[in-house]
Amino acid sequence: MDLLNTLVDKGLRRELPTREEALAVLATSDDDLLDVVAAAGKVRRQWFGRRVKLNYLVNLKSGLCPEDCSYCSQRLGSTAEILKYTWLKPDEASQAAAAGVAGGAKRVCLVASGRGPTDRDVDRVSKTIETIKERNEGVEVCACLGLLSDGQAERLREAGADAYNHNLNTSEGTYGGITTTHTYADRVDTVRKAHAAGLSACSGLIAGMGESDEDLVDVVFALRELDPDSVPVNFLIPFEGTPLAKEWNLTPQRALRILAMVRFVCPDVEVRLAGGREVHLRTLQPLALHLVNSIFLGDYLTSEGQAGKADLEMIADAGFEVEGADTATLPAHRADAASGGCGSHGGGGCAPCGDSAGETGETGEQAAGTSAARPDLVAVRRRGAGTGLAPNA
Repeated sequence: MDLLNTLVDKGLRRELPTREEALAVLATSDDDLLDVVAAAGKVRRQWFGRRVKLNYLVNLKSGLCPEDCSYCSQRLGSTAEILKYTWLKPDEASQAAAAGVAGGAKRVCLVASGRGPTDRDVDRVSKTIETIKERNEGVEVCACLGLLSDGQAERLREAGADAYNHNLNTSEGTYGGITTTHTYADRVDTVRKAHAAGLSACSGLIAGMGESDEDLVDVVFALRELDPDSVPVNFLIPFEGTPLAKEWNLTPQRALRILAMVRFVCPDVEVRLAGGREVHLRTLQPLALHLVNSIFLGDYLTSEGQAGKADLEMIADAGFEVEGADTATLPAHRADAASGGCGSHGGGGCAPCGDSAGETGETGEQAAGTSAARPDLVAVRRRGAGTGLAPNA
């Protein structure tokens, strides 16, 4: 297929595809799916070999968020029966992080619900970062605390944070239909603050909220322009008790096409398969490893993920290997261009923002191919951080 040959050539040269080419990837048929995966896989292997980076989420503060993000189980007005608790103490967070590191995670992602941190919150998280780094040699730490005020990114970096995550989630044109308590521009501003402070910027999207192909391409091209080191791709988890509970718009095949499009647009960036992979990719998860070079190990913020042992077996069975702590994640040209000491530039990445995973709109053509609702696959997290039960790692 001429389209795929062109996209592979551009990906190997780090050249941006056209919008028309990106849209064409999303419009390919299921008959061509394996060809699409194989083509994007060539680009993935050029920059990342067969390595898979493992990341581990620690939910520092769960639920009771004043923001109204429609996809989020922690949102204002959510009736989802998730865990709700206030800030974990540094020792508690460090213990949770240690479980992920023991399971093979290279990066720990510290997430807290809320609009953004107060200065006191930054002090609290700084102590947690210091405790985790003291007890887990070589671990990378990413913070995800919402919208940042001036100077807060610098303070987090001084405390030892390697990266900061804040996802764009959806296109600028559709953002107001998903969230009204802050703006798309607010999110862009926070990503830029993190980048300017020397933190590894991490920003991604949520697919499956009903967005059009054009919306998906818009947000991925906007991410390419922001130039984060890592791009997490979340798929909406339709929690009962949230406005998007009935949005079951994704098939495993469409999810793979979305990941392939992201890889072609962001060829040398850490593309992370994030929330919702188990719900929407299901038995096709191993194929996604040919497109992404990073995943989350175990559970997510408010939902349960695949067993950590199963993640490791999947990686090995698919012919990939877990990336070691002493291996740089990013290609040398990105590491050389990065501004100082950030862990991502020697192996970076990040978490999905303080939101639970979600999505935005669909065309009539997509609607014809939507998958049947599978609420049985949405399991609320009842173990790990904030509970007395052992974490899944």
